[in-house]
Amino acid sequence: MRLFHTSDWHLGQNLHGQDRDFEHGCFLEWLLRQLKLDQPDVLLIAGDIFDTVNPPVKAQERLYDFIVGAHEQQPSLTIVMIAGNHDSGSRIELPAPLMRRLRTHALGRVLWLDDGQLDAERLLLPLPDASGDIRAWCLALPFLRPAEVTGAQLGDNYLRGIGQVHEWLISAANAKRTPGQALIAISHAHMAGGSVSEDSERSLIIGNAEALPASLFGSTISYVALGHLHKPQKVNGEERIRYSGSPIPLSFSEINYQHQILDVKLDGETLLSVEPKLIPRAVNLQRIGPAPLAEILLQLAELPNTDLLEDLQRQPWLEVRVRLDEPQPDLRYQVETALQGKAVRLVRIAAEYAGTGRNDGADDNATLIELDQLSPQELFSRAWQDNYGSEVDEQTLKDFAELLQDVQMEREQP
Repeated sequence: MRLFHTSDWHLGQNLHGQDRDFEHGCFLEWLLRQLKLDQPDVLLIAGDIFDTVNPPVKAQERLYDFIVGAHEQQPSLTIVMIAGNHDSGSRIELPAPLMRRLRTHALGRVLWLDDGQLDAERLLLPLPDASGDIRAWCLALPFLRPAEVTGAQLGDNYLRGIGQVHEWLISAANAKRTPGQALIAISHAHMAGGSVSEDSERSLIIGNAEALPASLFGSTISYVALGHLHKPQKVNGEERIRYSGSPIPLSFSEINYQHQILDVKLDGETLLSVEPKLIPRAVNLQRIGPAPLAEILLQLAELPNTDLLEDLQRQPWLEVRVRLDEPQPDLRYQVETALQGKAVRLVRIAAEYAGTGRNDGADDNATLIELDQLSPQELFSRAWQDNYGSEVDEQTLKDFAELLQDVQMEREQP
């Protein structure tokens, strides 16, 4: 059996106000070509399909056009996609009855039966090969929100609740499969030891308290397809537990990532190989600085000029970081003047004041730390510090997390 593993598409994302639809379109066209060329049995999309719980219409059209296109060119392909922490679980599941006709399974949340037991049946999906024989079972674990895995049956400990869900689901999968059928898990979670991007991954709960141990996925699981962390990586060096990473750089901290999908091959229950397929970058991200203004202006002057025949949609996104001794009211004017006729698109100017440790922006939307880089918990902690002059206590943070969870669940209702 052959599987493609991808995640963290973040359809509808923008980079400091700039739309990324062209880049996502290029990636999805490339992925369709790879599916046609290699004919895998299964495509796994491990969450954060959209960038927000209420994605723009264009982003939703991208997803559904891709699913239809994939099914039309390869009718035997099975697609499994789960909701991530950026997604609305109910929105992901809303078109599920229709998508099943396209051999696509969409899982956004876990549900519980009247007797308090996990509804494991809906989370266990058969994975047939091109001939229709079931070669594996998929354990679909969308992002598990605290309200879904705590309560009367599971108690109030979030990590313990997650552990119980994994235990019950793996037990149900082992009972269902026959010898020779592999178990494949797909999950959106922060695993302990994972390498986090500097400014593009939203904390799931509070800090790293929600990081999950790899031991949740026992040796009966042949492969674990993870989403959430944007850097492709193995978890604790294990070949079978992988993050595929995001398909495009979602922030300037991801410039040096080798964005990829993973090509997974199995023989029965045995994992044969996991090979990356590198994704061509449709638009480069370019960062200049931090450096003094005079040096920055020289570097900008050396940038290539625009070719009249060049596709403007493929010009790099540019971030400029300037070190200053004192405020420069005309900083943006100087930078933009230096960039006239250059083959780049300026999206951000950030100023760093030497000797003060203070960072500021060239305009209201261009500070070194953007609001969208801070989690709600970090913003709350900073506001608490500013108002009360002390660190927020752990219980207050927990109360805030519960309130935030209630608000997020209300927003997710379609």
